[in-house]
Amino acid sequence: MITVSNLVKKFGDFIAVDNISFDVKKGEIFAFLGPNGAGKSTTIKMLTTLLHPTSGSVDINGHDPVRHQHEVRQSFGIVFQDPSLDDELTAYENMYFHAVLYKAAGAGVKQRIHELLDFVELWDKRDVLVKNFSGGMKRRLEIARSFLHHPKIIFLDEPTIGLDPQTRNSMWSYIRELNQREQTTVFFTTHYMEEAERVAQRIAVIDHGKIIARGTAEELKRQTNTANLEDAFLQLTGRAMREEEASGADRLRGAFMRRRGGTR
Repeated sequence: MITVSNLVKKFGDFIAVDNISFDVKKGEIFAFLGPNGAGKSTTIKMLTTLLHPTSGSVDINGHDPVRHQHEVRQSFGIVFQDPSLDDELTAYENMYFHAVLYKAAGAGVKQRIHELLDFVELWDKRDVLVKNFSGGMKRRLEIARSFLHHPKIIFLDEPTIGLDPQTRNSMWSYIRELNQREQTTVFFTTHYMEEAERVAQRIAVIDHGKIIARGTAEELKRQTNTANLEDAFLQLTGRAMREEEASGADRLRGAFMRRRGGTR
């Protein structure tokens, strides 16, 4: 479903992504992990049509994000680290507006909205303005919205940051059930290592622009002779604190929403 081959992204003399290759299978839940500044956001931008690679290639559901941007955007949904809902619209209106942007507001869209809002337990709140929602309710609505147009792939950029453990567990329950029911490929980043260990079927670890390890959580723990994924991650990437990546999630979200608006 996702194939990345010898991917490079340079900003002047700085190499943000340095000749990385990996693949994600159809229906797989795949974690892309790394410290701040490792190259995660830059990679996601190239996968989601927001940046052109300096060299190398990307294939998303059979399409090149550089040459077939529209087809690639139709292939995925995305949940950003920061909220991307319109607070002045109701839950239902946010869903319907998203359907319009994706040209999915035809026959059956009302039933699809009903089904998804019911699934994330928000149907009874469909006419409530989003500004009155809690953080967990907003995240559940964003998950429902991302699945609205039947995407082949869901990108989740640190989707559970700031959520309490109960809401995080519920959110992953929704995502895993939708993944199994619709065979949607899930590509996510997180700094919660226990979350990645519990949810991901395979993992790639990127640092300083290079992929330094890949495999299942068990394989990474055996490789580093550690007891859990967090210890394995620290063994692989070191314990020094990192600066935030220059191309943060807020800019990823803003750029994507501008692009979506420009394709109407």
